[in-house]
Amino acid sequence: MCGITERVELMEQTETETPTRTTSYRTMTAFTPADEERRRGVRRMKLTATGLLLLVAVVYVLATWATHQGAGPWAGYVAAAAEAGMVGALADWFAVTALFRHPLGLPIPHTAIIPTKKDQLGVSLGEFVGENFLSEDVVRQRLRAVGIGSRLGAWLAEPAHADRVTAELATAVRGALTVLRDSDVQAVVGEAITRRADAQEIAPGIGKMLEKIVADGGHKRVVDLVVARAHDWLVIHREDVMVAVEGGAPGWTPRFVDRKVGERVYKELLRFVTEMRDMPSHPARGALDRFLTDFASDLQSDTDTRARVERLKGEVLGRGEVQDLIASAWTAVRSMIVAAADDEHSQLRLRVRAALLSLGSRMAAEPKVQEKVDSWFEGVAVHIVTTYRKEITSLITDTVAGWDADHTTRKIEAHIGRDLQFIRINGTVVGSLAGLLIYVISQSLGA
Repeated sequence: MCGITERVELMEQTETETPTRTTSYRTMTAFTPADEERRRGVRRMKLTATGLLLLVAVVYVLATWATHQGAGPWAGYVAAAAEAGMVGALADWFAVTALFRHPLGLPIPHTAIIPTKKDQLGVSLGEFVGENFLSEDVVRQRLRAVGIGSRLGAWLAEPAHADRVTAELATAVRGALTVLRDSDVQAVVGEAITRRADAQEIAPGIGKMLEKIVADGGHKRVVDLVVARAHDWLVIHREDVMVAVEGGAPGWTPRFVDRKVGERVYKELLRFVTEMRDMPSHPARGALDRFLTDFASDLQSDTDTRARVERLKGEVLGRGEVQDLIASAWTAVRSMIVAAADDEHSQLRLRVRAALLSLGSRMAAEPKVQEKVDSWFEGVAVHIVTTYRKEITSLITDTVAGWDADHTTRKIEAHIGRDLQFIRINGTVVGSLAGLLIYVISQSLGA
């Protein structure tokens, strides 16, 4: 028995201290200092468990010798307990060792489970994770228990956190606008505007807007401005008007007649514009109102008018000046957004910060808002796990399959081997107690 235990201890020391020949330098350097400390702890526990096995073996030998020497009934009880303790210790040693390697180096079936069944264990682990951690019910229950809405709301309601999120959003926006090429964005924006304009008829919308403006009298200020500027222009450019009228007169008329006609036309034109400016009820204003009303109606219902507007729209959008205007508009908007993102006191950042604080307060205080946020997060998480469950679990199985078997065995043993040695110790103690109980019952029945 002592020879067997010595061989067991020798095999354990050899297996834990000497790397196999197939282990590469790369896998050996994969052990961290924490892993090495765990391996030392495993060796210490193995020595403790093996020492306990040797102790009960010595006790068994001494108790058996004492029984033969007539020491009394107590020696039989001790020998029975020690014998059962050895059996329990050896059985648990075999079970623990069989997880990581062949006991005593013998190729016993169903031993060295981890190195020989590594890939199968990886597949089983992936399936276990997929079924128990990546199922829709589990994800919803866990997220609902966390209460993301209320926690996120309480976090955002803190001014310091709102400032941090605002700064991160500003950095992200600035980075995105810096990465994007102006030419690409301009092309996309121009195409989107053109396509949207081509797909939607604008005449009815313009007609409705014009109809409402005329009904509300909004056009009257424009008329006031136009007639006032026309009056001022006529006052300043009297000679230009008279020259234009004289230039259109027949060549056979005397010049003084042309002059008189020019003065008369100028005075009548100035009187007309002055009356329109000073008389809100001027007939010309009423005629203009009726014209705009009829034009608004034609824009909405007249087929020819709508077709002419659509042709005009296409001609305007097709002009290079309009496309250049779209490009320059994007450049201006981009510069404005970047400048606002850089400025901590800009209205953009201040409004974003205020919106985040308001949102955080509502999320922290209003159950309906919390429920909406929780539902949104649950929906996103469920979509991800249900759509990409196979990819997630394959990451586990593929990673395990790529591990070196011997290195993996030592790695796992370093993490759980110390606790497994307690199984050997418990097996020794429990076996001894069970053997003692069986011996007591046997002696009692025999008596």
